[in-house]
Amino acid sequence: MREGFFVTGTDTNVGKTVLSALLCVGLPGIYWKPIQTGSRHGTDRRTVISWTELAEEELPPEVYVFNDPVSPHLAAERAGAEITLEHIKIPAVSKKVSLIVEGAGGVMVPINTHQFMTDVMRHLALPVVLAARSTLGTINHTLLSASCLREAGVTLQGVVLIGPPNPENKHAIERYGNVPVIGEIPRLKTINKDTLRQVFARHFVREAFT
Repeated sequence: MREGFFVTGTDTNVGKTVLSALLCVGLPGIYWKPIQTGSRHGTDRRTVISWTELAEEELPPEVYVFNDPVSPHLAAERAGAEITLEHIKIPAVSKKVSLIVEGAGGVMVPINTHQFMTDVMRHLALPVVLAARSTLGTINHTLLSASCLREAGVTLQGVVLIGPPNPENKHAIERYGNVPVIGEIPRLKTINKDTLRQVFARHFVREAFT
């Protein structure tokens, strides 16, 4: 089992949290979101606990939590704080599970005046899984994000498409982006531990995570 994976996305609300929860159930893994914004509406940590039934005490707490649902750099500024990489350290977890780290926002979201989410990925040195929509527009967004990740010097493990199945978009991303699609998450009427486990078993390339 790898030490873990960093889940990022082509955009905000693309499905990073459901992908992170799915990997926690399927691998299995332990969830960690070092930077949380928009906490006044609840946290992704709390959502993952409800979906996966993981014990709250097993999940490492966030390093930074901000109320405003905006970019990390702005949320921190409004709170009179500054996000620094020195404070973001990988927590200790059992060697029997993977650490699933969820980023905030997309690939190039700024975290302070001079650093971006790609700097967090490089700092933690975990292979990256890119969450992308399956629908129209995803080719451009996904190829741009993949290119950015490679230029940042991080390991791109693969792409996970989220939404209605779209074989043409999947083929185009793999062909033009030279990156494998290692999983797909269809529309889910309900999200719980059982549905997440079923999706992982049916729609994910397990070998890409071992």
